[in-house]
Amino acid sequence: MEQEQIDTIRELMEYEAARTAPPEGFPDLPDIPAGRYTDERYFALEQEHIFRKSWLFAAHIDEVPEPGCYMTWENAGEPILITHTRSGAIKAFYNVCTHRGAPVVSEPKGKNSLLTCGYHAWTFNLDGELKSIRDPEDFGESFDKSCRGLKEVRCEMFGNLIFVNFDQDAVSLMDWLGPLADEWKEFGFDRSRLARRHSFVLECNWKVAMEANTEVYHVKTIHPDTVAPILDCRRNVNTLYPGGHGRMIAPPPGGMTRAEMRGEPDSQYTVETVTEIGRTCTQSYGVFPNWVSPLSHMTIPPLLFWPLSINQTLFETWTLAPDWPEDAKPDVWTDNDGESLNAVLLEDTGFGEKIQKAMESSGFQGVPLSYQEARIYHWNQTADKMIGLENIPEELQVKQVIGDEWIYPNDPRLDLMAKQAAE
Repeated sequence: MEQEQIDTIRELMEYEAARTAPPEGFPDLPDIPAGRYTDERYFALEQEHIFRKSWLFAAHIDEVPEPGCYMTWENAGEPILITHTRSGAIKAFYNVCTHRGAPVVSEPKGKNSLLTCGYHAWTFNLDGELKSIRDPEDFGESFDKSCRGLKEVRCEMFGNLIFVNFDQDAVSLMDWLGPLADEWKEFGFDRSRLARRHSFVLECNWKVAMEANTEVYHVKTIHPDTVAPILDCRRNVNTLYPGGHGRMIAPPPGGMTRAEMRGEPDSQYTVETVTEIGRTCTQSYGVFPNWVSPLSHMTIPPLLFWPLSINQTLFETWTLAPDWPEDAKPDVWTDNDGESLNAVLLEDTGFGEKIQKAMESSGFQGVPLSYQEARIYHWNQTADKMIGLENIPEELQVKQVIGDEWIYPNDPRLDLMAKQAAE
């Protein structure tokens, strides 16, 4: 991050702390319809249009580190096989044999130059090509192995992170990330190693769980002793990006670093290219549709929210880091290597399950959002655009009220600050 950007963010922090109302011209946000959390129709639309058309973070290169390595992945509701080919490419396929639809691979991961289906022993290489079949003479002369390979899924990488997309016509991953790709360069995604990856099942809608990590309005009530003492909520700066992505940057009180507030020394392994904001503030990104992650000079710790049903979520916690001492592998989110979520996440997830029960009552009519919660509204606007407004029942739609003038690189707050300075 350039010094000019850092200075602007610092100025925006003071602007946010001093304001007594939402910025001039910022739209009133209509209520989010209740059914977006409880109606099976909207849940089905999310599955069909959002998770089938978005770039989804699936794996880290350390999980398939060498040619011949492979792993299975089913978090998006489809059986996927990720392979590290002999040429060094990372590829993804449906884990479906082209003979009778059996899974080609049954184990979570392994290493082999060939993959043999356990049903009838059809064999594929890690590029998805069908190499051999049992009793080929019984299939006749017209059978063509070259068109019976595994069906490929779009697969691209950002640094050492592996993303998949079921939409063959989707934009590239770099275009999907847009400005975030440039902002993330300083954090060393290409030097990250996988330290921890754990999964938990939450009894709430996936958006309920995710939204708790995209605003600071709840911090003082849900996290009074954990997060509130180390986060200056009134100086939080939200940024809305094209594509439904968002960012928050909040300093600790009094200008102290996060490590100083927690009484912790910085790790001896750090990413030297991370600049002042990443070293001193909580800088967290939401990547549409289901990624939330603070980024710092010490760790890249994504949180992923996968819908299992309308009221159940597969919650993944990741910790990536440049390196670590042999006896101190980092884990940002869990205790005892995944035995339980840490105190902060337990505060969020425990209340999320209570929220879901309340939302399923007839007393829940909708969600009125504040300016501080605008990232949630921005996400919902983007979701409806991706689904297609014509596909959504009117009572489940959100109104498209946040205009492009509030989407990065535009920011009317800068003009408002200049106007105030001139008065």
